[in-house]
Amino acid sequence: MQKFTLGRPEKLKSETLISSLFSEGKGQSNFPLKIIYKKIEADKSISPVQVCFSVPKRNIKKATQRNRIKRLLRECYRLNKHSFYENLAKREIKLAIIILYLDKKEHNFHLLYSKLNEALIKVSNAV
Repeated sequence: MQKFTLGRPEKLKSETLISSLFSEGKGQSNFPLKIIYKKIEADKSISPVQVCFSVPKRNIKKATQRNRIKRLLRECYRLNKHSFYENLAKREIKLAIIILYLDKKEHNFHLLYSKLNEALIKVSNAV
């Protein structure tokens, strides 16, 4: 049975890795989302993907709305990650990913779910 969780080893927290993602990473866009990704060399102890979510203050002014969008994005990722992990595990690839929200208004869960799924498929095909 698969566990649909998003635990601590799967979260990207390293400031150096995040800054290198912005400077050296590749991107896939599927409006209102943009995924920036980079292959990483890592131990076998960490998960195949480390992920970070970002909603710019420039686009969404209120913190409560930004936090809600990040919550929705985390939930969409949590439900989509197993198929994404399977594609990466076949090729033994480890990634660091930042998921950016680009729009100036909030979208519903179903739209974000489908857009994130499409974007993750693009990323797994591009790697």
